[in-house]
Amino acid sequence: MTMTAPIKFEYTYSELPDSLYTLMKTKPFPHAKLVIFNHQLAKELGLETENLNEQQLLDRVLGHDLPSLAKPLAQAYAGHQFGHFNLLGDGRALLVGEIVTPANQRFDMHLKGSGRTPYSRQGDGKAALGPMLREYIISESMAALNIPTTRSLAVIETGEPVYRENQQRGAILVRIAGSHLRVGTFQFAAVQKDPLVLKKLLDYTLTRHFPECLSADNPYLSMLQTIICQQVSLVTNWMRVGFIHGVMNTDNMALSGETIDYGPCAFMDSFHPKTVFSAIDVQGRYAYENQPMITQWNLARFAETLIPFIHPNQNKAIALASEELKSFETLYENAWVNMMGTKLGLVISSHEDKLLIDDILALLTKYQLDYTQFFTVLTYQEGFEQFNDCQLTLTALKSWHARYANRQLNALQQKPKIHEKMIQANPVVIPRNHLIEKMLNNWQEKTSLSELEQWLSVLQKPYQIGNKTSLYQAPPKAHERVEHTFCGT
Repeated sequence: MTMTAPIKFEYTYSELPDSLYTLMKTKPFPHAKLVIFNHQLAKELGLETENLNEQQLLDRVLGHDLPSLAKPLAQAYAGHQFGHFNLLGDGRALLVGEIVTPANQRFDMHLKGSGRTPYSRQGDGKAALGPMLREYIISESMAALNIPTTRSLAVIETGEPVYRENQQRGAILVRIAGSHLRVGTFQFAAVQKDPLVLKKLLDYTLTRHFPECLSADNPYLSMLQTIICQQVSLVTNWMRVGFIHGVMNTDNMALSGETIDYGPCAFMDSFHPKTVFSAIDVQGRYAYENQPMITQWNLARFAETLIPFIHPNQNKAIALASEELKSFETLYENAWVNMMGTKLGLVISSHEDKLLIDDILALLTKYQLDYTQFFTVLTYQEGFEQFNDCQLTLTALKSWHARYANRQLNALQQKPKIHEKMIQANPVVIPRNHLIEKMLNNWQEKTSLSELEQWLSVLQKPYQIGNKTSLYQAPPKAHERVEHTFCGT
């Protein structure tokens, strides 16, 4: 597939009942400018982009050259936002179409910040440049960290102003996703009170994402089981790298198993289980330590929509779904212990091993040690003296480390390759919040683009120490700390 002609989009989502979306036309942006384009992702998608000029790239990804039969659309969905149910939808986004790669994988191409839709409510449908660049940086970092995520193909400056606290530069993020099917999509379908709408959505999701479940005795229950396992894996990986999503509403949980909707998200610096970055999350509903619990809560909302299809007897259906939801806790606990064991270079096999985990997390919390930096030091066994700067009475850390070193020596003797896994569990570099904010605040097109590209090149190899890694490793100084991040709506 080449891009000498317009992208060949498909539109399977438009075959669903029209209550689930609104067909729209893409909006022209005559003053648009390309800020950054992800040529590597374009290649992975089977799109040839190297020989196109800026205007040709803009026309392709903004849908300016779509044929008359194209069916861009805004999707309808609902969502529990901070626990409160609302009818929502793509208020500032548009699904341009679906791309099928040479490997026969299907992806959505989505424009975030493309203007008002019928679901915008009181919003302007626009996005500011800063938050769109933030999503580009973090989503591409997540992909490099081997964590399932939506991807970013491009950031485009629209040439139109956006008004928030002040006037800002408008922008569009071109987002690539396995799909934009959310828990909230099913909640929206369920409240339509038309079983056929929900049935068609379920069957579409089975076919698109879970074809292996179609042959199961109970396909819908099998799909629930699969999605639970996917989400356990996803949130465990978030916890592994200290990522805090920030807005784990049901409309922000993708059934493709990808991280989606990078709003007030951030990577934790100083370790504390109650860390929150969203300025409006005053109760800490989506704090770091609550992410597993909220994942299970969201899955319960999804399971509720499946009840009529799991079993004709409602009580039996509820019992079957409840049993699967209860399995989340055991699955997550096992996954989390194994993950922490890998971060420590251990095979956790005893109560004493689990105490090592509990004790080091308690020390990290008490002395506010940097999460990423600590595990980097532990992985490469050098630099412990730097924690003097954290006002840590080293007695506690040395005592823990003596127990740990003895246990790890035994682990390495049992499984020589365990240190290799430890390296792949502990990133050396993450997209530090203060570095993101500094770059966005100082953004000056071409000069900053080279800085951004250099940083992204390091972030693309987060588990490797390179010549420029040290430029991006250091935790923030006190005056550099970022307490809150924003999504820009």
